[in-house]
Amino acid sequence: MSIRIVRLGSPRAPDEGTRIGTVRRPPRGVPKSEFARQNWYDVWLPVLAPSAETMKLGQAAETPAQWTAFTKRYRKEMAAPEAAQALALLAVLSKDSHFSVGCYCEDEAHCHRSVLRELLREQGAQVQA
Repeated sequence: MSIRIVRLGSPRAPDEGTRIGTVRRPPRGVPKSEFARQNWYDVWLPVLAPSAETMKLGQAAETPAQWTAFTKRYRKEMAAPEAAQALALLAVLSKDSHFSVGCYCEDEAHCHRSVLRELLREQGAQVQA
């Protein structure tokens, strides 16, 4: 059992399980009834998304120092009680279930989901490579 980190909207893997959207906003122009069918997500968990201000910082990061600043700020947000509880829950569930978490960004290396992957592993989650 494990967590898969994915790009929302991409084709699902055969054993992916429930897809969790860790984004601030739903996909634009897509009816809520179509989110799962169009491979966006089955469940929305915005508490694990960066705040709008932090997201802008990450999107604008062009240097390693700027990316580090984004990472520190996002990690601080994820240390808040609600986010920390959600991370702990996903880590426990990863031992008994297949599911995925994701974001819209094309490049995981320049996306909060790369940090989310680390945070989940630090919680003891089973995360696919």
